Amino acid sequence: MSLLSKRGWRGLLVVSGLALGIGLIVILVLNRQAPSRSETTAGIPTVSVIEARPLPFRIEARGHGVARPARTWQAIANVPGRVVHRHPQLEDGVLLPAGTLLLEIDPSRYRLDEAEAQAELASLSAEQAELEMEAENTGRLLALERERLQLAERELSRIRRLADSGSVSRSRLDEEERATLSQRETVQSLENELQLIPSRRQRLKAEVERASTRLEQARQDIEDTRFVAPYDLRLGEVEAELHQYINAGQRLFQADGVAAAEVVAQVPLSMLRRLMGVSRHSDTKESVLDLSERLDFSTIDAEVQLVAGGSARWPARVVRVARGLNPETRAAQVVVEVEEPYRRASPPEKPALQPDMYVQVRLSIEAPEPLLAIPATSVHHGEVYLVDGQKRLERRSVEVAFEQHDLAVIASGLAGGETVIVDDLTPAITGMAVDPRRDEELAQRLRQRALGEAP
Repeated sequence: MSLLSKRGWRGLLVVSGLALGIGLIVILVLNRQAPSRSETTAGIPTVSVIEARPLPFRIEARGHGVARPARTWQAIANVPGRVVHRHPQLEDGVLLPAGTLLLEIDPSRYRLDEAEAQAELASLSAEQAELEMEAENTGRLLALERERLQLAERELSRIRRLADSGSVSRSRLDEEERATLSQRETVQSLENELQLIPSRRQRLKAEVERASTRLEQARQDIEDTRFVAPYDLRLGEVEAELHQYINAGQRLFQADGVAAAEVVAQVPLSMLRRLMGVSRHSDTKESVLDLSERLDFSTIDAEVQLVAGGSARWPARVVRVARGLNPETRAAQVVVEVEEPYRRASPPEKPALQPDMYVQVRLSIEAPEPLLAIPATSVHHGEVYLVDGQKRLERRSVEVAFEQHDLAVIASGLAGGETVIVDDLTPAITGMAVDPRRDEELAQRLRQRALGEAP
């Protein structure tokens, strides 16, 4: 084949290839399909939702404080003397029952004072009896002397008549007058003695009262020499030793009652006001400022929990609200009492509630009606995200009454039965489509938190 023929054949192959490629392109262009819009959920976010419902609710107030004994005994010596008895277990931390003789000061000198006062009273009693006998005798003698005076007066009158008629001498009249004057003097002396009897009675009565006071003081001093446990107690610091001489006013030991413990809890006023809105006396006037008079303590449940003790808890009751606010925290000071803090103690899991333990106090009361509560994280700067009937997002402004246990109690802006998004959705655009999935487990936890049953 000539060179010209070979070149013609190659050109034909190139043209044929180009024509075939162009043909294939034309066929593909003619048979292409326009892109279709697929309504799939691949781009729609899935969100967790709950149904907003009014829930039975326990309103709570929490505060912290330090435990202390409800009763504390500072044993101070009222009388001086030497310690003659010291209980062998009179040591710091020991528990002793009521009626135990803890310590005794030598009472011998005070028993002598008692005996002296008793002897003086006996002497005064004898003097009183003697005075009464003297008064009785003087009265009888006075009666006799008055009768004699009457006779003397009559005789004097007779002698005067005779002297006037000259029947008797003048000297006889003078003698009779002297006898009559002497009898008058005797009667007057006895009357004076009787008049002094009341003042002598008063003096003896005063002396008896003074001696009785000395006797009572001596007996009180004897009683003050004995230190007997007035109730079940736990001893604190002990400073008195056997045979030690004690001065009046000297501290001997300290003891705390174990029947009850107190906690002064610092409760924020905002929390306490919520309790006041429910727990209050029906007849209390709004002008009453004392919280103790406005709160009905019997309706409030209280519980004390050891902050560093895990599950250590004690039931308590509110006893009063201390006057004024804490100057540092500006919180109200609510005093709660725990009865028998040492009962059923099982250290270290459940220790007794002892002085200086740092604890949390929980006050709660059931709301008079169910409250609309949702997770606090579902409120975004005053708004909640809802799902409407077309499964699209709606942003709604709400008013939060208060928050408790990570729950937000809604005052307005939300109604029961509406679907609330509980996820932190970003971005949250009004009208955007969402795929809601109900979180029943969360709804159950909300009910438990509303009742204070879940952490």
